[in-house]
Amino acid sequence: GTAHAALAARNVVDGPFAVINADDYYGPEAFREIYGYLSAHADGDVYEYVMVGYLLKNTVTENGTVARGVCEETADNFLTRVTERTKIEKGEPPRYTEDDGQTWTELSEDTIVSMNMWGFTRSFLDEAWARFPAFLDKALAENPAKAEYFLPTVVSQLIDEGKARVKVLRSEDKWYGVTYREDKPTVVSAIAEKTASGLYPDRLWEG
Repeated sequence: GTAHAALAARNVVDGPFAVINADDYYGPEAFREIYGYLSAHADGDVYEYVMVGYLLKNTVTENGTVARGVCEETADNFLTRVTERTKIEKGEPPRYTEDDGQTWTELSEDTIVSMNMWGFTRSFLDEAWARFPAFLDKALAENPAKAEYFLPTVVSQLIDEGKARVKVLRSEDKWYGVTYREDKPTVVSAIAEKTASGLYPDRLWEG
């Protein structure tokens, strides 16, 4: 799971850090936003974390349904809950189903969703590590082959306990990912256009 992956780096991280999915394209705006917030905020009475949210309309595919974490926030944009919707399809407006398409619920195309771009202080790794044994005990007793230690689960626990708050920033960049095989040509074309425009060098790994 994603929390387990973050914990793999716990012995080499000693300051603020960001976590992303390795197989998603997030765009430059999100990295600027998360860097700026982490640079200006340190833990105080509570842990100061951050998440970059995306407009739902910028994260769906033409080729099927997607799973997205629908965010709920306070008036001043602190996260209160992330609800996983596992089958969202593109439309005007987008919509999701929880019963294999028998019924559908509409969502605003401007709904803020999590794409797993998080910013943390070192405290997150310490908290996730302290909670790992309880996760393992439960997973081994229930279904060890399917158990995943999810990063949002740890975040939600810390929010519910009043130990952390998570600022929700926004990016209007379009997300790209290969959820389906048919998505690949769109992603390849988009990256080629960004390279041609000068946003990225031709040989990224050398520059």
